[in-house]
Amino acid sequence: MYKVLIIDDEKPVKTAITALGKWDVFGIKKPPATAQNGEEGMSAMRELRPDIVFVDMQMPIMNGTQFLKFASQEFPDVKYIVVSGHDDFNYAQAAIKNGALDYLLKPIVAEELNEALEKAAALLNLERNITTVETVKTAADISPDEVIDIIKDDIEKNYCKEIKISMFSKKYYFSKEYLSKLFKKKYGFGIYEYALHLRMKRAKELLMGDDLQIQEISERLGYSNNNYFSKAFKNYYGLSPSEFRDKQKR
Repeated sequence: MYKVLIIDDEKPVKTAITALGKWDVFGIKKPPATAQNGEEGMSAMRELRPDIVFVDMQMPIMNGTQFLKFASQEFPDVKYIVVSGHDDFNYAQAAIKNGALDYLLKPIVAEELNEALEKAAALLNLERNITTVETVKTAADISPDEVIDIIKDDIEKNYCKEIKISMFSKKYYFSKEYLSKLFKKKYGFGIYEYALHLRMKRAKELLMGDDLQIQEISERLGYSNNNYFSKAFKNYYGLSPSEFRDKQKR
């Protein structure tokens, strides 16, 4: 099933999209995930790997234009649908420039919403039946320093997944020990330590809000068991996730 992410700082808009979308008809998992702004949206993209993204143009921290610029480069196959309260040519132009599939005006109209979803699902169905060939640099062209940068970039995009140094070791013909030593020297973290750092930092951000239950945060960050997540968080911060959240509320 396809996954949807809604990025908007207005709760009524997220509620309307969730209520009006014919998710089952288009083979889409429900309910859609949500984020408050473009910066949070980028983190959610890396954690959830959505297929369709609704994004508002006016948001705090990182607006829709900025988000689309970064997201369309990192996730070019995602179908982006802009949702805006402004019928503004500059917004529309920016959306098209950054690969948006459609541009919907607020308030959300059910028919328009589902037409956009149908278009996105049809394109995804078509693309999944096409085999693509990716051209990559050969191992002989990569220096140890470049491999370390590649590993860091991979961790930052996939910290919610299991990190396997052996994959890089086999691909680029460097030992795991050598890569680990270089990574630590350059970035001050071990490879697994850096992945844990990013997970815990993101866990802290998600726990500061009330939108997600601790179990949902655990799953989003790649923990198969909520107890493992709680133990890892407590070891890192000295508080359990529930204790940390309670402390924030006081």
